[in-house]
Amino acid sequence: MISATFHPAKPSVGDLISIDFPKPVALDASPSFEVVSHARQHYVIRTFEPKPIALSGVAGDVHFRNLVVPVRSVLGPKDAQKPSPLKPPHPLPSSSLPLILIAAALLAAIAAWIAVWFRARRRQAEAAPILAPAEQFRASVERARTSKQRWASLADAVRAYLAQLGYGAELTTSQLLPLLPHEQQLIAEVLRLGDYEKFSPFGAPQDDFDALASRAPAIVDAYEPRPVEEERAA
Repeated sequence: MISATFHPAKPSVGDLISIDFPKPVALDASPSFEVVSHARQHYVIRTFEPKPIALSGVAGDVHFRNLVVPVRSVLGPKDAQKPSPLKPPHPLPSSSLPLILIAAALLAAIAAWIAVWFRARRRQAEAAPILAPAEQFRASVERARTSKQRWASLADAVRAYLAQLGYGAELTTSQLLPLLPHEQQLIAEVLRLGDYEKFSPFGAPQDDFDALASRAPAIVDAYEPRPVEEERAA
């Protein structure tokens, strides 16, 4: 005969039941319960059958049987064990909070993007001071000296300068030249060499680029003559 201590003393279905034996025990396996853990004389079992369970096993050289563990049902004594009818769930009230948060995040992102765009534009405007047409033309002529297509770049500088003075930005060379009151020959030479480099499969004819680029400022002097005082000072 062997004794044991149960905890809780009156376990219910599904409870973890601790069993302490006075000596190391090996319980027999049973479909009536599940061994959750064990260590020598301490066992933890669980059952889902609403009735007492009988343990059997070996303690030392003694084989024991019918060590009853009382298990009580969680149901009432006259419970019909029929499930209660399910009721349809109540619909949850719709919340506009997620939409409000999404809209607020979207507006914040748009505002941040606009602020970054304006700041970039302001920095660009501060970094690039506006030059007069004559100064822009001279700077473009100098950049043309190091361009891969020097003739085309020089011709573009002349066209951009004349366009700022109101002489047909969209006109071809042959359409533009008759409209020009000054330096037609010099402008014609520059534009035609640029057209050759842009459109001819043979490129521009051999010519002295540096000499022609050095003559280009004469276009500014013809279209924007400096006051007599400035000429004397120069």
